Amino acid sequence: MDLEKLENKFTRYEIARILGARSLQLAMDAPILLKLSKEEKDDLNFDTLKTAEKELLAEVLPITVKRPLPKKSEKTIKKLSEKEIKEKLEKQEKAKEKEVKAEMKKVESESEEVQDIAKEGEIMEMANPEDEVEQIEKPESSEELQ
Repeated sequence: MDLEKLENKFTRYEIARILGARSLQLAMDAPILLKLSKEEKDDLNFDTLKTAEKELLAEVLPITVKRPLPKKSEKTIKKLSEKEIKEKLEKQEKAKEKEVKAEMKKVESESEEVQDIAKEGEIMEMANPEDEVEQIEKPESSEELQ
């Protein structure tokens, strides 16, 4: 296919998008940008996709492709020495140890609070389904019915 020549310039997705957009324009009676004889038009059989392909190969399409490119970083990256790498690793280990100690203190303080509350008797006991059953009392005399 002749479009293989354009693959150095565009990706296959960009080619497909350009051909589709131009084909739609031609289907909506946009003017053809190439001078074609009647024989060439008959060969194309009024196919908008083939016409768009010929226009793309002739490079007469006023369609531009904008590609987002990554931003260049002006920050220079230097190679770290083994000493600097060891220092960074030690700092990370110390930070992790501090986090673990802080977490342990937090857990200990929470368990102490739970124990204090249990000693004071402020924790409510869990209700059992047997405790929830209402006991219906039967009246023993006729005076209680009134």
